[in-house]
Amino acid sequence: MVSVTIRKRPLEDAVITQRKFFKKTARGKVIKVIRERYLRDDVACGIEGCRECALPSGSTLPMNGSLDHASFPNGHFILPDTNVFLGQMDLMESPLLKSPIILLQTVLEEVRHRSLPFYNRLKALVKSDDKRSWVFYNEFRSETAVVREENETPNDRNDRGIRRGTGWYNLHLAATRPFADGSSNTPHPNVVMLTDDVANRQKAQKDNIHSLSVRQYVEGLPNSAQLLDLLSAEGSENIEPTLASGRAALYPDYLPTATLAAGVKAGQLHQGHFNANQYNYLEGSVQVEGFDKPILLVGRENMNRSVNGDIVVVEVFSKDQWKAPAEEVIDQEVATRNDDVEDSDEEGEAREVSTHEQNILQQEETARIQSERQPTGRVVGIIKRNWRAYVCHIDSTSLTSSNATSLAQQTVFATPVSRLLPRIRIRTRQAPTLIGQKILVTIDKWDNTSRYPEGHFVRALGKVESKEAEQESLLLEFDVPYRPFGKAILDCLPTEGDKWIVPPKSDISPEWRDREDLRDLLICSIDPPGCQDIDDALHARPLANGNIEAGVHIADVSHFVHSNNPMDDEAAARGTTVYLVDKRIDMLPSLLGTNLCSLRPHVERLAFSVIWELTPAAEIVNVRFTKSVIASKSAFTYEEAQIRNDDVHQQDELTQSIRLLNTLAKQLRDARMRAGALNLASPEVKIQLDSPESSDPIDVEQKEMRETNSLVEEFMLLANISVAKKIEETYPQTSVLRRHLPPPKTNFEKLQDILRKRRGMTLDVSSSGALAASLDKCNDPNEPAFNTLVRIMATRCMLSAEYFCSGSVSRETFAHYGLASPIYTHFTSPIRRYADVLVHRQLSAAISHMPLHPSLHSKTHVERVLIVVNRRHRMAQMAGRASVEFYVGLALKARAEKAQKAGVGQVTEDAFVIRTFRNGLGVFVSKLGIEGLVMFKRDVQFDAEEYTVTVPASATNAKDVKISVFDQVTVNIEVEKDKNTQRGKVKMTLIHPIDSRAL
Repeated sequence: MVSVTIRKRPLEDAVITQRKFFKKTARGKVIKVIRERYLRDDVACGIEGCRECALPSGSTLPMNGSLDHASFPNGHFILPDTNVFLGQMDLMESPLLKSPIILLQTVLEEVRHRSLPFYNRLKALVKSDDKRSWVFYNEFRSETAVVREENETPNDRNDRGIRRGTGWYNLHLAATRPFADGSSNTPHPNVVMLTDDVANRQKAQKDNIHSLSVRQYVEGLPNSAQLLDLLSAEGSENIEPTLASGRAALYPDYLPTATLAAGVKAGQLHQGHFNANQYNYLEGSVQVEGFDKPILLVGRENMNRSVNGDIVVVEVFSKDQWKAPAEEVIDQEVATRNDDVEDSDEEGEAREVSTHEQNILQQEETARIQSERQPTGRVVGIIKRNWRAYVCHIDSTSLTSSNATSLAQQTVFATPVSRLLPRIRIRTRQAPTLIGQKILVTIDKWDNTSRYPEGHFVRALGKVESKEAEQESLLLEFDVPYRPFGKAILDCLPTEGDKWIVPPKSDISPEWRDREDLRDLLICSIDPPGCQDIDDALHARPLANGNIEAGVHIADVSHFVHSNNPMDDEAAARGTTVYLVDKRIDMLPSLLGTNLCSLRPHVERLAFSVIWELTPAAEIVNVRFTKSVIASKSAFTYEEAQIRNDDVHQQDELTQSIRLLNTLAKQLRDARMRAGALNLASPEVKIQLDSPESSDPIDVEQKEMRETNSLVEEFMLLANISVAKKIEETYPQTSVLRRHLPPPKTNFEKLQDILRKRRGMTLDVSSSGALAASLDKCNDPNEPAFNTLVRIMATRCMLSAEYFCSGSVSRETFAHYGLASPIYTHFTSPIRRYADVLVHRQLSAAISHMPLHPSLHSKTHVERVLIVVNRRHRMAQMAGRASVEFYVGLALKARAEKAQKAGVGQVTEDAFVIRTFRNGLGVFVSKLGIEGLVMFKRDVQFDAEEYTVTVPASATNAKDVKISVFDQVTVNIEVEKDKNTQRGKVKMTLIHPIDSRAL
């Protein structure tokens, strides 16, 4: 048992234990606040074997710290200051750094105050099984607590507290070692304060405190060659001059923060997210309020060091300087292949690069369509950087010939997988060994004297195109958390493990409290083949009054995942399950997701049920919500359920239930469509894998959509709408809802113009209903896939749906545009979506089953959680699409190899032209659900107004060949290595109406 001593403080010590600060009230009055701290003498040091501190077993620091530093032969611990964690987190997280870490409470709180993402990483570091660390609560120990002095800045006060904490540790170690010989001067380990603040280090050394810069410390470690590569170019004291020092500015300076804020407030400047152009590295855009179209940024100087996703401030030029977007594919890799990685001091070389890009821009300028001009401007400041670790590969051409095999430090280009990002300059000693590997690189800074950002190497992922490296790089590229679930999270699972069962029905059983027994109902689930995390099940049965009872039963995840425990925190951080072609990154441990919560057949499970009474015309008579216990009678695939529905010889009760559900679903869908719901489309393909073990793709085909797909969809939509109404009625300020805002009409202008000019069709976007009706009329009797293509293109004009807190936006903006529903939420997939877990908790409280956790009464808390959930949802979608693209490439490569072996020759497919460029075409292969670029090597006639490209007559084509958007073409499909991703990439060439290989 640990004894705790609370010191009763004497009056003369009051100043030491008080914090004084000023606070402004809601009415604007400033009041003085004094907060008292009660200091203790028993806050433990955390070092094993300490004679004075009572320590928990198994979680302490080793007695002698680390013995692997040249300057500290008797052992040492490191005590980093705040900026070390903010600037050198990749180093601190690296498993190569094995030094025991002492983390002061002062540092922990300051990191939390300055950066929530870094605070979350720091918390994960402290919990990591790979690290030996101890959080020391120095603010509550009498010898280490400090109070801010008069005229002392908060930063200086914290630095003083860190120095005092380090000094105390060294005195404490000297005084409390359990020396066998009783000697008082036996050498003991040192606690080393790490800081890159020169002034702080000098003050520490005056106080006889061991203090080193991060670089100085790392240089004394045996694996320094590898660890030095992890140092941030911005955060470390680099003894070498920076790469851009002493050079002329290439970009304008950013305006001061106060000027940016004042300009945005006055409406003279505008704030928004920077979006890079995937086809043209010399263009970007920023969507801002007050303009129908995004602000166009032309040229690197006007983009001014913006990186995709940054929150930037732009100045809009006068209307006479507005421009239209370019209609040409300009590849950064090709246009900048001769750039000097060292940013040579030779002024002529820098001028040559700039002149080359100016020539490109001038050529574009003469071809821009004046009638399509949009607001144009330049970036004048950055509000928030979106920098993180990026998946890259080393550009082998940037290695100097003299250093091609040397392990000396050299500067090289790291090319990101994403075409939306600039190349990154890094200094590394491992360049030759990293060629041909996927690596992780972090951007550290981007000086206005440097053409490219500077960063540092984090770690290698593996050989390019190896399945393991590609899978991990996909997850890292889209920032998907994929670490294994830690012990603290697994400890939240039921102690019975997979032996857990629903206990026998009893009035005293907590599982049965206020639950309906629905085990006798003919409930079944309908899912894709191989589905293990079964969220939902359904039933329907006729009632004596002629109406129909229909029910949706959802896995009761919130019974197992309790608010604010480690498993809940992890689920909130992950936000969603991520589905890749051959694997799934779960939001919850598999014991829950694929077992205890999954609504498996013939097993009793806890559920949350929504049960309606419906008329035969599918009109709702009433709805009720209840916690329940169910026993699903069968788990069907969509195909199996469809066969039952269609087979007239099957007349059992379960089949009749499916037919009843299908009949209702058709009427529900018809009602939605009459209300103006949109029937949109996205490319849906199925990858055929050789086997689950090898996961080798052998072919790709379109997914087949059946009535039973729509059956499940309609009842899930109905449940989500019904639940949304209930929770918003009960919690009007904090309910978790989902909305889809109407897209700006300008988003459709290009598609409307193309349809009118190329097909004589009209697209009415005055409302969702008008859009739905006009999409139905966009038909080509000779090509059924044309309507699907138009719907896919219309989908891309839409805004993304988002989760929101009901009290944070006006009631008029709640509606879901695509579904034509005035209110909507997500309730039906709590195993794989965290938003649904929150909705379950709110609905549970709304029906008085369980009190609502205080955090869900806080609008601020709900907003903060949903920001993360929205981001995770978007990234998961992109990761899933990238996974499909990767496997489509592998499958097509396998198909091409098979065709060659069979002597069939090349792989060809029909495609639609979806975009024309000055130097190529964008095409869509509907059968495979993939897009590609067909590039022309010779000049063609480009008519941007009419969306056509004309290939002049030549030796290979007897007459001019005109190709327009929506034309059908035939393409040859090959797979080649992409310069950016270093993965297999689909390459398309025209073979009809003209063979582009002859161009």
